[in-house]
Amino acid sequence: MSNTKNTEESQDSQESTDSREGRDSQEAPSPRTTRKRTAPRRRTEKDGDTTESTTARKKPKPMEVLREARAQLAELTGMEAESVSSFEQTSEGWVLEVEVLELERVPDTMSLMASYQVELDPDGDLTGYRRVRRYERGRADSRRHGG
Repeated sequence: MSNTKNTEESQDSQESTDSREGRDSQEAPSPRTTRKRTAPRRRTEKDGDTTESTTARKKPKPMEVLREARAQLAELTGMEAESVSSFEQTSEGWVLEVEVLELERVPDTMSLMASYQVELDPDGDLTGYRRVRRYERGRADSRRHGG
């Protein structure tokens, strides 16, 4: 008889659980059905400038040009720029001199460094580069003028 009683109790509890779930689903629909996914609203030209609708590029700031030049040179040469020793805006764009570690040696003062002249257009895109000198990190520069 205890088996019958347990079975009846479990059926009653199952029915009450089912009825509660039915009530809950009627009262509050699941978040999945009520939330509506929409794409973010794109601004049109009348709302203001957008990246897609703007054809003319905004003039880059000097620090943006410098960072982008270092990244572009590293991508082309496979060597990370350690410093920028010269930075100048010209009528054709920008000219930088970038110091690069070309060959690491021990001790570090014997590592080979190189200076690259990097040319960029007015938008900051790299148009050319060339190595202008190569030197050991620990050596003083006797070739430079004015300093």
